[in-house]
Amino acid sequence: MKLGKVEFCHFLQLVALFLCFSGMSQAELSKSGSKPYFQSGRSRTKRSWVWNQFFVLEEYMGSDPLYVGKLHSDVDKGDGSIKYILSGEGASSIFIIDENTGDIHATKRLDREEQAYYTLRAQALDRLTNKPVEPESEFVIKIQDINDNEPKFLDGPYTAGVPEMSPVGTSVVQVTATDADDPTYGNSARVVYSILQGQPYFSVEPKTGVIKTALPNMDREAKDQYLLVIQAKDMVGQNGGLSGTTSVTVTLTDVNDNPPRFPRRSYQYNVPESLPVASVVARIKAADADIGANAEMEYKIVDGDGLGIFKISVDKDTQEGIITIQKDLDFEAKTSYTLRIEAANKDADPRFLSLGPFSDTTTVKIIVEDVDEPPVFSSPLYPMEVSEATQVGNIIGTVAAHDPDSSNSPVRYSIDRNTDLERYFNIDANSGVITTAKSLDRETNAVHNITVLAMESQNPSQVGRGYVAITILDINDNAPEFAMDYETTVCENAQPGQVIQKISAVDKDEPSNGHQFYFSLTTDATNNHNFSLKDNKDNTASILTRRNGFRRQEQSVYYLPIFIVDSGSPSLSSTNTLTIRVCDCDADGVAQTCNAEAYVLPAGLSTGALIAILACVLTLLVLILLIVTMRRRKKEPLIFDEERDIRENIVRYDDEGGGEEDTEAFDMAALRNLHVIRDTKTRRDVTPEIQFLSRPTFKSIPDNVIFREFIWERLKEADVDPCAPPYDSLQTYAFEGNGSVAESLSSLESISSNSDQNYDYLSDWGPRFKRLADMYGTGQESLYS
Repeated sequence: MKLGKVEFCHFLQLVALFLCFSGMSQAELSKSGSKPYFQSGRSRTKRSWVWNQFFVLEEYMGSDPLYVGKLHSDVDKGDGSIKYILSGEGASSIFIIDENTGDIHATKRLDREEQAYYTLRAQALDRLTNKPVEPESEFVIKIQDINDNEPKFLDGPYTAGVPEMSPVGTSVVQVTATDADDPTYGNSARVVYSILQGQPYFSVEPKTGVIKTALPNMDREAKDQYLLVIQAKDMVGQNGGLSGTTSVTVTLTDVNDNPPRFPRRSYQYNVPESLPVASVVARIKAADADIGANAEMEYKIVDGDGLGIFKISVDKDTQEGIITIQKDLDFEAKTSYTLRIEAANKDADPRFLSLGPFSDTTTVKIIVEDVDEPPVFSSPLYPMEVSEATQVGNIIGTVAAHDPDSSNSPVRYSIDRNTDLERYFNIDANSGVITTAKSLDRETNAVHNITVLAMESQNPSQVGRGYVAITILDINDNAPEFAMDYETTVCENAQPGQVIQKISAVDKDEPSNGHQFYFSLTTDATNNHNFSLKDNKDNTASILTRRNGFRRQEQSVYYLPIFIVDSGSPSLSSTNTLTIRVCDCDADGVAQTCNAEAYVLPAGLSTGALIAILACVLTLLVLILLIVTMRRRKKEPLIFDEERDIRENIVRYDDEGGGEEDTEAFDMAALRNLHVIRDTKTRRDVTPEIQFLSRPTFKSIPDNVIFREFIWERLKEADVDPCAPPYDSLQTYAFEGNGSVAESLSSLESISSNSDQNYDYLSDWGPRFKRLADMYGTGQESLYS
């Protein structure tokens, strides 16, 4: 068999390693000629064989079993009487032994990375007796490593970041490769690192795997990301060593190394003069190549003639400078403004200040455009006063507005009626003079807030608004009156001169010096002998008794008219009546009862009257019980009936023939002939005294006469029949007349006819016609007898 170059090289390596360790690959057995000896009371026999470790190469690729070593005992004379056996890890499955010679071979390919050594036990037995001739001994087979595993980056691929503009040698990240080969044997696990891609920007330490920057001033704005390929090679990087690679993505992080710059040296914006306050005029932005916090801006107005008119702030999201209005613009006052605006980084890096100032300025010119503005009032608020006594049409005040535009269009005035719903005021459309349109009342509405509209004559859509506050001045037009509804009482045991009530007054008017009221009794009441009035000079008055001995039986209520005058000019007065009730009081003067009838009634009631009242109440209760009992009895049926009234049944027939089968549901005789007399039934509420005679038969006369006589007969019977229902019941007579000369064709009356027809054949028709056969057959006389 021919070997290739690769196989031949591997074979030479195996042979060399085998020769190097051949001295240690056998188990030496040496027979000891010395006798056993004793020590410290113990005896120990010297072993007849001494074991050394066996070594075997991993990854053996040969077709024959790999020789491991040989076992031999001094007892073995070479005559085949000794048998060698092997046990332990891999015995028989991986390692086999020649039981005659003791040669050990490996039958499978071994991998040190899977298991580095095997522990086995050997024993020599007598072949005949199968007894051990030597004690069992344990030995180890170690797997000799070869370089069969390449280095691996277990944590790859890697990502890392380093600040831009970092100096040379700045550490970026450390990579680590591991080799599964034996690090204690040879150079199979000794790894060195090198960079395959990423030069000349980065380098790697060969032994540690630390990646560092290799170039200065790497600019993120020029290139922000680099892809490196790092190689790890075993055998200290020598030829023939195995290698593995990983990728490292390095991102340059931003630093504040770029100052802000405005794209233009000047900007111009046009804004209408009607733009409201706080509206945005313009947005400007200084460019900054940095990102994140390094690109945050601050804007400010450093110069210009619009410092108090405009302000600038920063938009946190876009880093734009937002110019807004602080005051109203007026084209007629100023047509343009110039602002000088500066933009600067919020946080500058001192390391890069040498690159230049980290700020920039630009000029912003704002042109104010003229617009057609609504009329403007000379004052934002017009306060006015008018007396409530003023006459309709009197002038209250004047408002004035003008067109601020250069055209100075004439202005017309009107009142917003939503603010003057009652139309108390008018305004002259041309002059702005406000007059009264209705009488005013301060007590109804003390202040009127109205809105005056001013519109341009040439452009009515331009409307300005002015506000007028009209205060109504008070006059003395309301008379004083009691402050409340007084409930005054006087005790029957009151003494003369006793104060029974203190009164006060109110006035809807509001004089500037305050109210002053004067109290007195009217002329008619001045000379009364019961009560007097004392003015306390503090807008109150006291009511006093003039005598004692008030009695409810004599007079229970007194009416005292009181005259009240205010201090207005001219003064107004009113007469108010105070109602005083006489009451029975306790010792402390607290009223107990003030009703005169309550005092008289107990004396007028006697025992007989009380008994009569109770008798009336009992009589009413008895009547109510009788009425309830009668109503309950009326709900029960008045006629005793053993069976339900057959005429109230509704019988449904699903077939048109065979009606005779349903005759048991009710008495058919009541419907067969007009001349059949109904059975009399007893009434529950009336004892029958008159026996009802049989009803007369009808003759063959015209139908209308038959019906009339039929109804009259029924009425007469109902009038004299004690068994008839109450008079307010409704009776239905299902009578259709005597019929034709041919009599009825229905089988319902065939039972009472004189027909000689024989119906015995019905018995032969089966069970469904049994009922008809019983009714019309031979036994019908006995059936209805």
